[in-house]
Amino acid sequence: MSAGLKGIRFAVVGGDDRELYLISELQKQGAYIVGVGFEKASPISGLTLAQSLEDAVGQVDVLLFPMFGTDERGAVKAKYSDSPIVLNKKVLESIPKHVPLVIGFARPDLKASAVELGIQLVETASLNELAILNSIPSAEGAIQMAMQATTITIHGSNSFVVGLGRCGWTLARMLQGIGAHVTGVARKPSDLARATEMGVHAVHFADIEDEIGHAEIIFNTVPHPVLGRMVLEKVDRDAVIVDLASAPGGTDFEYAQNQGIKAFLAPGLPGTVAPKTAGRILAHIYPQLILRHLTTVNTTRKVEV
Repeated sequence: MSAGLKGIRFAVVGGDDRELYLISELQKQGAYIVGVGFEKASPISGLTLAQSLEDAVGQVDVLLFPMFGTDERGAVKAKYSDSPIVLNKKVLESIPKHVPLVIGFARPDLKASAVELGIQLVETASLNELAILNSIPSAEGAIQMAMQATTITIHGSNSFVVGLGRCGWTLARMLQGIGAHVTGVARKPSDLARATEMGVHAVHFADIEDEIGHAEIIFNTVPHPVLGRMVLEKVDRDAVIVDLASAPGGTDFEYAQNQGIKAFLAPGLPGTVAPKTAGRILAHIYPQLILRHLTTVNTTRKVEV
């Protein structure tokens, strides 16, 4: 058992099943955990439950919020909480300047408040080491959804991956492994070249309307409106769309429904389809990140003194 986090106090705030595994893994590394929003969860040995988010802030060295962040009101999704958890201005003002706030996706208003109040905001969803590992359960979950929604096998299907980023590449590779005929849609010449090298049919976004009619399954990873009306007009009515982009996704879902196309928004798949793996991924990445951050902060504070 590693004790690399011994003496460090974490507040784990809200989340879903992956946070249950994250807590356990952090405890194995010696961390002391204060939980916010776990009243309805099965008892976790060694976990201290805080009465509120405000109560937790003054007890810890690090604040850990879920990967999906907060909504526009600052509300934190918490599967096992008895009451709403809101990261509002009052809470933000109470966070000590040496306590980092670690969160997956930070909304613009949270980023602005962090700058204004001098909060050390650590946004993790864009980190390559985390996003690449998270792409594995995301891709598996997306393929599972497609299997359940279609009347065909993935093997032999014409499967389009829109956006060849960290998740898109993992999806393309997995689909190839199952035997799908994979088309990758991207903008960068380097991505199109890599797709060709992998044996993936490469399509530039400028040509998506000409090609999308061949798709039987479409996986979108782009968090921008790339599957709008003009593109959906060309999509076969029997096709299935699985959109992995963060809400609201990159698909015009209302128009897809009007056209009779099955389209699903599926963000946060790691916590849904593989929470144990997702929790372990976070527990692998976060300690390294936090120890580096705390070391830097402590060094800075000593210099200031």
